[in-house]
Amino acid sequence: MSQTVLITGASRGIGLAFCEVYRARGDTVIAACRTPSEALNSLGVEIIAGIDVSQASAMITLRNALGERHLDLLINNAGILLDEVLGSIDYAQIEAQFQTNALGPLRVTEALRHHLRDGAKVANITSRMGSVADNTSGGRYGYRMSKAALNIASVSLARDLAPRNIAVAILHPGLVGTDMIGGHGNLTPEQAAEALADRIDALTMETSGTFWHSNGEVLPW
Repeated sequence: MSQTVLITGASRGIGLAFCEVYRARGDTVIAACRTPSEALNSLGVEIIAGIDVSQASAMITLRNALGERHLDLLINNAGILLDEVLGSIDYAQIEAQFQTNALGPLRVTEALRHHLRDGAKVANITSRMGSVADNTSGGRYGYRMSKAALNIASVSLARDLAPRNIAVAILHPGLVGTDMIGGHGNLTPEQAAEALADRIDALTMETSGTFWHSNGEVLPW
């Protein structure tokens, strides 16, 4: 049965690949992004432009565009990756990553909570770089901290949405060759999106709030 899927950060990379995956399945795809790319425009999916998840005002645009429609799946994919080095940390840069990577998915989920059907799913795209136990190399302060914050927010969402039978996935895509990391990776965005979609398919209320690698491995906090 077809479903309605909303994807943030949909103009490129994994977000664009998600749009391709769910469109190919016959689902209704709503692509939210700041500025549509040529590739996104060519897919023929519904696009809601001007959606910067770091801005509260964008949530009004998003809700207005949805109208009375309901969602079966919300994928919070939008994110940014910047770098900081101890001794010359740019704290404004860290704040920017928190606004997009941690507060963004929470902001979107809260804003669209009444658009989520009972029994819907929410998938937050995080990173194993937000794992405390997995941090063996240091650095990347803003990205690591913001993804760790997203992880704990996602667990709270899993608990708070459970009465409505809404399950929350916390998903690390793997090392994906996107523009965000300079194109270097061992997975293409298309491969990552397919694997992540499989994890979302497998998500149940019993596994809601679990931190997963796209390959099916449960990751440490």
